[in-house]
Amino acid sequence: MTRILVIKLGALGDFVLAFGPFAAIRAQHPAAEVTLLTTAPFADLARASPWFDQVLIDTRPRWWDLPALVRLRRTLQGFDFVYDLQTSCRSSHYHRMAGRPPWSGIARGASHPHANPGRDGMHTLDRQREQLAMAGIPAVPLPDLAWLLGAGPMLPTPYALLVPGAAPHRPAKRWPAARFGALARMLDAQGMRPVVAGAGTDRPLAAEITATCPAALDLTGRTSLMDLAGLSARAVLAVGNDTGPMHLAAAMGCRCVVLFSGRSDPALTAPRGHVTVLRETDLADLPMERVAAALA
Repeated sequence: MTRILVIKLGALGDFVLAFGPFAAIRAQHPAAEVTLLTTAPFADLARASPWFDQVLIDTRPRWWDLPALVRLRRTLQGFDFVYDLQTSCRSSHYHRMAGRPPWSGIARGASHPHANPGRDGMHTLDRQREQLAMAGIPAVPLPDLAWLLGAGPMLPTPYALLVPGAAPHRPAKRWPAARFGALARMLDAQGMRPVVAGAGTDRPLAAEITATCPAALDLTGRTSLMDLAGLSARAVLAVGNDTGPMHLAAAMGCRCVVLFSGRSDPALTAPRGHVTVLRETDLADLPMERVAAALA
């Protein structure tokens, strides 16, 4: 049996943007054993998907951790073709560790290189589509995500998702929680319950929002990625920062308003779907009224 390896390590937004490529690779190799190498946060979501026969965890060992590197080398070997969708320095180094099998990516000596010097100026999804086209997969259609529709708690509708968090090391990507609180109060007055979603580390932000709008439901730290996908599919809309859960909401067909600071470029990383992007150099300067107008 042909053995195919797909490498996608993270982060969440990039992982979600790879849903279409995952499905295209599966369709290209219907009789093969398709394995995903990813990191622990995405393993359960990947195992529940219809795209992979096996999911392996990359612990991303330090280069001086020889025993862990030996184990990783064994994991990488024995595949007939590798699609490196991570295309990082680390994942490119795996080409040599794997014994230089046929390889789609940017590793030196790759048999199917993404040979476009302007690739870093492309949106992530467009870049992956072109990479796969150069590897013999000409089309990447929208993936069927019906397997996620029933996940998560069934909340009374209508409700709106609010995503106030962002990567902890990038606080400039966060719209002030007080503005989310004012937006939540407005949505509640219009008969739409605000539901705050995010990681456990976002609970202080959720507490500030619920202090302003007690009707808001705080689900931070209480949902898996599959739960969040199902919640997004049933939400009327979602408003949040440039962060992974907004990519998931957009992928599930939710109407999204995504807030970008000057620290990132929506032309390269914005979610795809029914998405409105609002950008302000400093998100502290983005008024609630402008966000509310985008929802009208």
